[in-house]
Amino acid sequence: MNQPVPRVLADLHALAADPSLGTGARWKLAEPERQLDANLVHLPAGGHIGTHLEPDLDVVLVVVAGDGIFGTADGPQHVAAGNLVWLPHGSGRDLTAGAAGLSYLTVHRRRPGLQIKPGPPGA
Repeated sequence: MNQPVPRVLADLHALAADPSLGTGARWKLAEPERQLDANLVHLPAGGHIGTHLEPDLDVVLVVVAGDGIFGTADGPQHVAAGNLVWLPHGSGRDLTAGAAGLSYLTVHRRRPGLQIKPGPPGA
């Protein structure tokens, strides 16, 4: 069995700065044996992600480029490049990109794959 080897996977600053990649996920962690999920997401200037919550997983968000406003139960919070944000499971939030857009990396525990469970007896 081969031992896992650490390696550089992406240049997040280059991905965040590349306008040809458009809006949405610009990079995803795709290693098959990973225990984490990670995504680099880009929102254009004024782009908005509506109010939502993650009921099961804590998420760490790192602002890679640009800035924006997080809407939270405690009111709006400004975030900018270099900020590290903890999004605890069960917390509601929305996000609006600032004038230069917003690129951010999210990291959380990998969701288990869908599992088919047996139905009730006699079904």
